[in-house]
Amino acid sequence: MDWVLAILLFLHIMGAIIAFGPLFAFLFLGPMARREPPHVNFAVRYQSRVSRRLVLPLAVFQGVTGLLIVWRTQIDIMATTWLLVAIVLYVIALTIAFAVLIPTADKLIEATSAPPPQPAPGAPPPSGPPPHIAALAKRARLFGMVNAALIVAIVFLMLTKPF
Repeated sequence: MDWVLAILLFLHIMGAIIAFGPLFAFLFLGPMARREPPHVNFAVRYQSRVSRRLVLPLAVFQGVTGLLIVWRTQIDIMATTWLLVAIVLYVIALTIAFAVLIPTADKLIEATSAPPPQPAPGAPPPSGPPPHIAALAKRARLFGMVNAALIVAIVFLMLTKPF
């Protein structure tokens, strides 16, 4: 048995479970926060903290362990289409996380840190979040779902090796 490869596979699989599991729990946190507006800032700060300290470092670790597995097994990436596609999807997901999701979360945290302004006397209370917060939340939701789909596609490719 190749113990180095076994350890790399263990680290790669455990890293994926720990890194990406919370992302699927975030799918529940957003709608809950939307129903309780005073807690939106906490929910976004929580997601941001988990993403920055757990998800993203381990997502990068996935790339490192994946490349070490490729090196150890001497797989020709260019001749292994499923792996090449998975790597491209991984790079796209990381790019979305660092270039879109993290900056959007930072803007949402800032935008929700202060209470909304009070409506004018006699005016009805607002029926939803301010437009700039709604737009940021929509952007975060959309790109979060894209990344979730990319992760599912990558796992599918890794498990089935379809081509």
